[in-house]
Amino acid sequence: MATPLLSLTWTDHLTGRQGFLVVDRLVRGVASGGLRMRAGCTLDEVTGLARGMTVKEALHYDPASRYVPLGGAKGGIDCDPRDPGAYRLLVRYLRAMRPYIESCWTTGEDLGLTQDLVDRAAAEAGLVSSIQAVYPLLDDEAEARRRLRDAFAVEVDGIGLDELVGGCGVAEAALAALDRAGVSYAGTRVSLQGLGTMGGATARFLTRAGLTVVAVADLKGTIANRAGLDVESLLAARDAHGTVDRSALRPGDRELPRDAWLSADAEVLVPAAVSYAIDTANQERITARWIVEAANMPVRPEAEPLLSARGVSVLPDVVVNSGTNAWWWWTLFGDIGADAEEAFAHTRRSMRVLVERMLDRARAEGTTPRAAAHAIAADRLPVIAERFGWFR
Repeated sequence: MATPLLSLTWTDHLTGRQGFLVVDRLVRGVASGGLRMRAGCTLDEVTGLARGMTVKEALHYDPASRYVPLGGAKGGIDCDPRDPGAYRLLVRYLRAMRPYIESCWTTGEDLGLTQDLVDRAAAEAGLVSSIQAVYPLLDDEAEARRRLRDAFAVEVDGIGLDELVGGCGVAEAALAALDRAGVSYAGTRVSLQGLGTMGGATARFLTRAGLTVVAVADLKGTIANRAGLDVESLLAARDAHGTVDRSALRPGDRELPRDAWLSADAEVLVPAAVSYAIDTANQERITARWIVEAANMPVRPEAEPLLSARGVSVLPDVVVNSGTNAWWWWTLFGDIGADAEEAFAHTRRSMRVLVERMLDRARAEGTTPRAAAHAIAADRLPVIAERFGWFR
């Protein structure tokens, strides 16, 4: 992996905990990438995520769009978000990163954090916004900020639009792969790890398309039902961290060990929680035909060739979960308005195009979908550099 433009480690003076910021590259002086908080977060992890953001931005480049791709970046804090001191640590981290957020790094929610929490902490840290670095690139800042504010106020069935668009994109990526293989939605089973923002929305969109969710894993374990889980009931019984209240389970639902989701009898496996969930050892338990990476970096690089050799296709995170990031910029730059149906339609169209292009290239070159996605991004980066310039 090439050396990023900026890589820094921050140590909290009160707790000794560490936080990280990696800017892979800048386009027009700005980079985009969320902030995660989890126990065990490392600089290497954040570096890989920042490079992934560069790829995601490049993949969504469309010369006809108002949205101009940014560079890739990522932040991370080594702390359990459930820790009583986590919020104060977040505020201190953002205060330390304020010069970068004001000048070049646009950020938002990621694993362990919600956008509401990031916004509240950013305000307390003295920031105008977590994405204020992009404001100078806008034609009409006031109108763009109003459009994004209105979009964040939109709810669908009581859930914020910002919490749904990412899952819409993940589900559409899975549906595109099924359509390409000629597999009917009815009778196709899904197993998910994680029922938070991304996993919950993905489960909702897949079940509404006609697929059956047979297993869901959270911190307490795996909930399974071969006949299908009542996804809406489970979503309604989640806490803020995506853990399901077991009193909501039906008589046919079973409680299994936390890692049982891996070996569930399902055609589609959706890791939607943590990075590095699938490794060389536990990949042997997977019988699914597709792994759809809703989380960032859930499949370790050394495990992917083993899965591919067994006929398991991994749809990579740089395509699959890119919808949330793209939706922010489509809305802010004015490609779409503050409307749920418009957002979902635009997300579905864009994801279909990306998945088809990726799988076409993978087939033509005899490579994996991930390698094909990175190759497409590599083709686009020089075009972006020539048109807009970058710093690396």
